[in-house]
Amino acid sequence: QVQLVESGGGLVQPGGSLRLSCAVSKDVSSIYAMGWYRQAPGKNREFVAVITRGGNQDYGDFVKGRFTISRDNAKNTVYLQMNDLKPEDTATYYCNAEDGDYYSDYVNLENYWGQGTQVTVSS
Repeated sequence: QVQLVESGGGLVQPGGSLRLSCAVSKDVSSIYAMGWYRQAPGKNREFVAVITRGGNQDYGDFVKGRFTISRDNAKNTVYLQMNDLKPEDTATYYCNAEDGDYYSDYVNLENYWGQGTQVTVSS
């Protein structure tokens, strides 16, 4: 099992910045992939960013160029740096881990989720 705890959310003005943190209960460098998702009231959960064990990154279309995902292996922590925040970014942000058994020719992964941290962008 992997336990995830998000922190760093809050209220920020449009154009401001926040950095979210996700504390991971195991060696983060061994996890297949770490990601961030967000969900606003009444809307579906939306992909934000992902970083794989090998360091490859991908982002949702609406956050490219503004958000950056990173990993600190020594601290077992994943970050989401959010710049130039917009009101449309208001949501609960969730940390995600894909982890399990993986080999050169076989993978068997499960998804793990944190409980979320609220981000509100408003003047």
